[in-house]
Amino acid sequence: MSSTVSGLPPAQSAALLRAYGDAVAVERRRFALGATITLLLVLIAGRVAEVDPVKFGANLGNFGDYLYRLSRLETGASVLSDPAEWFWGLSKWLRLMAETLLIAYVGTVMGVLGAFAFCFAASRNLTRSRLVVWTARRILEFSRTVPEIVFALIFVVAFGLGPVPGVLAVALHTLGALGKLFAEVVENIDMKPVEGVAAAGGSWFSQVRFGAVPQVLSNFAGYGLLRFEINVRGAAVMGFVGAGGIGQTLVESIRKFYYSDVSAILLLIIVTVMIIDHLTEALRHRLIGSEERS
Repeated sequence: MSSTVSGLPPAQSAALLRAYGDAVAVERRRFALGATITLLLVLIAGRVAEVDPVKFGANLGNFGDYLYRLSRLETGASVLSDPAEWFWGLSKWLRLMAETLLIAYVGTVMGVLGAFAFCFAASRNLTRSRLVVWTARRILEFSRTVPEIVFALIFVVAFGLGPVPGVLAVALHTLGALGKLFAEVVENIDMKPVEGVAAAGGSWFSQVRFGAVPQVLSNFAGYGLLRFEINVRGAAVMGFVGAGGIGQTLVESIRKFYYSDVSAILLLIIVTVMIIDHLTEALRHRLIGSEERS
C-alpha cells in the first residue's frame, strides 16, 4: 500500500521560506542589538566604578588561590587529611551557630507578628482609609528597603555588641518584607465571608478575625518559614558588625587569615542552612497538604 505526500506549490514554498528567513533575520538583529547594548552598559558601569581591566585580569587568579588556601591547614596539608585539626573549634562554633539560629528565630517571630499587625491595615480591600493604607505601606517599605546590616550597625551603636542588635535588625527587616507579602495575600482573599460578618453587624476587627484570617493563615505560615531560612543566612552575616552569632568569629578568622577556620565555619553554615531548608520545606508541604485535605 503506497502513500503519496503532496508538496506545496513551488511559489508558495518559496514565499514561506522567504518569510521564515525574514523572521530569523529580525530575531538575529534583535539579539545582536540587545547584546551590543548590554556590552555597552557593562563597559559604562565598569568605567563609572573605576574598574581597571588590566588590574582585574592580573588579579583574577587570586580568587582561585584563595579557594586553594581554604582547603589547606596551617601545616600546608589538605583539610581532609586531619578533620580533627580542621574542626578544632567545633564545640565553640556550634554554640555560636545555635546563637545565630536563635537570633534568626526570635527575629523572625517578632517580624511575623509585626507583619501580621500591619498587613491588614495595608490592604486596600479591608481598610477604607487611604491615609491608613498609605502610612502602613510606607512603614513597610522603609523597613524592607534599609538593609539588615545597616539596621544592625545602628542597633550596635545603640545597644552595644551582642545578639540584641541582630534580633532587632532581623525583626525590622522581616516586618517590611513579610508585611508586603501578607498584604498581597489578604488583598486576594474571597470577600464574601468578610461581607457576611459585616452584614451581621461585626466590627472591623471581627471582619478581619472571622472573615480574613482563616483564609490566609496557611499562606502566612509558609511565607514565615521561608523567611526564617533567609534570616538564618542574614543573622550569620550580621555578626560581621558585632551583632552576635557565628558571623563575628567568621570575620575575625578572615581578617587574621586563618584559612582553614574560614572554610570550616563556612561549611558549618552551609550544612546548617541546608538542614533548615529541608526541614522547613517538609513543614510547608505538610501545611499545604493539610489545607488541601480540609
